[in-house]
Amino acid sequence: MPEDTLGNSSAPETAAAQAADAKSSVGSQGEPPVQPAKPTGEEAPKPLAAPAAATAAAPGTGAPAPPAAVPSKTPAAPAKPAGPVPEPWNEPLPNDLMSRFGSAVREASTYLGQAYLVIDCAEAPEVLRVLRDECQFDYCVDLTAVHYPKREATQFDVVWILYSFTRNQRVRVKTQIKDGDTVPSVVGLWPTANWLERECYDMFGIQFAGHPDLRRILLPDGWKGFPLRKDYPITQQDTEWVRENLHIESGQ
Repeated sequence: MPEDTLGNSSAPETAAAQAADAKSSVGSQGEPPVQPAKPTGEEAPKPLAAPAAATAAAPGTGAPAPPAAVPSKTPAAPAKPAGPVPEPWNEPLPNDLMSRFGSAVREASTYLGQAYLVIDCAEAPEVLRVLRDECQFDYCVDLTAVHYPKREATQFDVVWILYSFTRNQRVRVKTQIKDGDTVPSVVGLWPTANWLERECYDMFGIQFAGHPDLRRILLPDGWKGFPLRKDYPITQQDTEWVRENLHIESGQ
């Protein structure tokens, strides 16, 4: 390119740009390239700083750690609705029993549509007789118990479940006893209670006074322990009985 073009201060700006390109091409042959001058009064743009979480090295490695997860704001779970509670059983049948037996009928309630009475154990035979003879609850559906170990004064609930075909009605009668107390047998009212009371004795160890043949019905005679008590481990076996009668070592 002619020298007068390079040195001519009055030449157009395009000529200056061409001269800069020429010098850059010369520098590529052995000389360092000429950097364009920074514009006066202005600073060069600075690179944006990387986030601290992205530039921090992961422990034990030279690689940058992944960005920290931003915790999501999930809405709080709604409060659980209140559960069902027993309600007073206000009907002629429980009202009549309460007027006849007074405080011996401790409670008459319904829970989820199921009617029940809580009575004193000493009055159980007479209350149950009235339910059978006068209220027509002629079918003893079941007899069972519930164990509450922490309720020391009355560890057991004994429950009679009765049904009336005439009334098409079911009622549960409960009494509370402590460990070692006896419950009056109702075999004389409902003969089917013979086997139900034996099962209750077999599983819970509850004694029924006046039962004609109170002995185990599911487990063999001589078995130690009562499996439906809460303090009886679910995998427990009477290893001594198994060894003596089956001549094997228990696998539990």
